[in-house]
Amino acid sequence: MEEGKTRKAGPLQVARAVFWSFLGIRRRTAHEADAAQIKPVQVVIAGIIGAILFIITVLVVVRIVLSNVTG
Repeated sequence: MEEGKTRKAGPLQVARAVFWSFLGIRRRTAHEADAAQIKPVQVVIAGIIGAILFIITVLVVVRIVLSNVTG
């Protein structure tokens, strides 16, 4: 790799960074490495997708629980 160039972050790396950020658990070295490779647009898009998936998961779990309670 040429000096001065940073490696681009892949979708899996962005998803992993956003997931750990949702949990609030990040190592300083991992955060610094991600900050150098991940573009803000990637974080925003992954954050929106992660939030939507979280909301859908909560709604599905609530529906399952309510359908079992009401019979």
